[in-house]
Amino acid sequence: MARVRLENVSKHFDDVTAVDDLSIEIEDGEFVSFVGPSGCGKSTTMETVAGLTKPSEGTVYIGDNEVTNLAPKDRGVSMVFQNIALFPHMDVFENISFGLRLRKYDDEEVQRRVERAAEIVQLEGMLDRMPNELSGGQQQRVAIARAIVRNPDVFLMDEPLANLDAKLRVTMRTELQRLHRELEQTIIYVTHDQAEAMTMSNRIAVLDKGELQQIAAPLVCYNEPANLFVAGFIGSPSMNLIEGELVEEGLRTKNFTVEFDPAGVPDVRVGDSVTIGVRPEDLHLATDADSLGPIACRIDATADVIEPMGDETFVYLLLAEDVERTMDRDEQSTPDQLLMSVDAVTDIEAGRDVEIVFDAPAVHLFDTESGEALVHGIEDLVTDEETGRPTSPEQ
Repeated sequence: MARVRLENVSKHFDDVTAVDDLSIEIEDGEFVSFVGPSGCGKSTTMETVAGLTKPSEGTVYIGDNEVTNLAPKDRGVSMVFQNIALFPHMDVFENISFGLRLRKYDDEEVQRRVERAAEIVQLEGMLDRMPNELSGGQQQRVAIARAIVRNPDVFLMDEPLANLDAKLRVTMRTELQRLHRELEQTIIYVTHDQAEAMTMSNRIAVLDKGELQQIAAPLVCYNEPANLFVAGFIGSPSMNLIEGELVEEGLRTKNFTVEFDPAGVPDVRVGDSVTIGVRPEDLHLATDADSLGPIACRIDATADVIEPMGDETFVYLLLAEDVERTMDRDEQSTPDQLLMSVDAVTDIEAGRDVEIVFDAPAVHLFDTESGEALVHGIEDLVTDEETGRPTSPEQ
């Protein structure tokens, strides 16, 4: 295993910047996932580590060695990409063992490694098949096994599970975690699937437009997003984000006001544009308020669309002002919505008027202009309605 370090790496394609001054360090044995929208630079970054793409600027290190100009075969990496590249004239065993045979491993060691890799990716009994006899998912598993057998310093995986069916993807996520725990090897993993990134990674690197937005443990990215982009990208469904203005009473949006002490919000002042963020699971019916901590605000809304998901139900809420506006047939504007997640057993129907509350510890505030996070949790800033004092006992 080996540490991977990128220092001020950029990659330009004519007038397009795919990676912009990226510096990142991945520790020995760490599992790091690169996530972001299409075109964010995550695959280009991986290809730069692999040696398939040479950076326009910057330096790449694997272990203690600078590898910026080394060929891929000299970097001690194994690569698995979404585009499968199997030898059509070789059976599964020959495809998996090809790299080992090139390196002159003895037959017994080749057999042992291939059988172990086949077991991990559930290819037992298929080693004598030809690639054209396999499904797309099975072919991808052969590609993963081919990387596993080399026991490299660094695994590079670019959406390797994208072609698998949903059930097998879950199984393979578990197997990759077991593989990582067993081998303790460095893995860099590119995916657009947040479930893969959240469940498998030690850390997630979130990229947008070639720039690193945040690198942290999955739950840190989820609970303490560094900026508006991370807040909106991490989480499915994504965080509710509502723009407002900081006022003496707190934060005033178009439809409601969240009351708190604005003096406790750093780097902004009254009159500044601030965005409030609340995840769907942190919106609650007011009937459940007694079981919560400090309440940030109460909002009248109407349940618009109900989406039962089995273990939970998504409720799309129209705010009171928008309900009145949509009754005007000449009004062309799209109504503002909030998304709330409730237990599957919650009794709620479309068209029903409800009162909802924000759980203050789960409210996030962002500078609308810069996008940077200001506060995660406003329970220390909310005052008790009866005493007028902060709700936090430490205040």
